Amino acid sequence: MQKEGGAAAAAGKADPNAETKKGLTVGFLPKQVNNPYFTTADKGGEKALEELGSSFKEVGPSSGTDTSGQVSYVNTLTQQQVDAMAVSAQDPGALCTALKQAMGNGIKVVTYDSDTRADCRHVFVSQASAEDLGRTEVQLLAEQIGFKGEIAILSAAQTATNQNTWIGFMKKELEDPKYKDIELVEVAYGNDDAQQSFQQTQGLLQEHPNLKGIISPTTVGIKAAAQYLSGSKYKGKVKLTGLGTPNDMRTYVKNGTVEAFELWDPAALGALAARTAVALASGQITGQEGETFTAGGTMYTIGKDGVINLGKPTVFDAGNIDRFDF
Repeated sequence: MQKEGGAAAAAGKADPNAETKKGLTVGFLPKQVNNPYFTTADKGGEKALEELGSSFKEVGPSSGTDTSGQVSYVNTLTQQQVDAMAVSAQDPGALCTALKQAMGNGIKVVTYDSDTRADCRHVFVSQASAEDLGRTEVQLLAEQIGFKGEIAILSAAQTATNQNTWIGFMKKELEDPKYKDIELVEVAYGNDDAQQSFQQTQGLLQEHPNLKGIISPTTVGIKAAAQYLSGSKYKGKVKLTGLGTPNDMRTYVKNGTVEAFELWDPAALGALAARTAVALASGQITGQEGETFTAGGTMYTIGKDGVINLGKPTVFDAGNIDRFDF
């Protein structure tokens, strides 16, 4: 028996050769409007829709925690009879009733950046796979330290599911024989608090005088660690990488504290969400596992539970960081 929503909404069969419909309206509902990250993502969506001959509309709360506000915006888009909506959900369950109502009215629902339950949308466009994020951070740091020496991880909270999943893949990557001369000596937790992360960085360097590198898979952690390193004798000697935003990290890349770090490109995420919405509304895909479609010249395959991965994370360094603003 098919699940209601995600899979059941796929009752029609996909026709990969169906013509791409033009003149559609796709509503974007970010967690928060006027947030630089979502502004970048949604502009990416707007540009993609323009290229496809469809219209973009953005609605959303001005606060990043307004779940009830998001519900009312879903209802508004449903009343306006948009063809599809792309939603970054504040909460995995809170929007479900409203989104199911939208789907019941024939509206295609894509989530991007932050998902709902799988039965409350057709497809989730994910930033990057957890495995890619974990493994590539190890690869980046290993290159910077010449595949040799002690390293540490500065995480967020001990309970953070995404962080722990990424760290699990980091440890798996480190099992490869090419990392035999690298030793992970500690995983520290800064609880996504700038002050705590700063102090944890200081503590790691005091406890491990031979430390060669730190991975911080959290935007708060990597910025705090960079801040500490840039004002210390370790600047340029202890390498730092992880997940950060270009606006947070620009200073530290330019002053030589950080060589390279990574994240996904929000504009590319928004563009893929828009193209996925149009592919759904055109009947080229329905959200079933194994379906494929082309978006912006790249072929994507829908994975388990209707998840599409944007791809490998984007690496930011002195050569490209000024091209990004988020």
